[in-house]
Amino acid sequence: MVPSVVFKAACPDCRGRFELSASALRLAIGGSHRTTFYSFTCPDCGTFVRKPAGDRIIELLTGGGVNTMRLHVG
Repeated sequence: MVPSVVFKAACPDCRGRFELSASALRLAIGGSHRTTFYSFTCPDCGTFVRKPAGDRIIELLTGGGVNTMRLHVG
């Protein structure tokens, strides 16, 4: 059995801190830093949160099984 991966996250609105499973996160990889981000819904206040994702965050999230969407320019 493979252990579950959890990610620490925080909400900028309510300032809640919590752990999320890979299934609670989404990663979008775009053509620039502005269009590459991860998102989740805060379990404490229900706010949709979107945060930028650099190379290290992308590596951690994809390695942890987060659903990834590639945005195509065209």
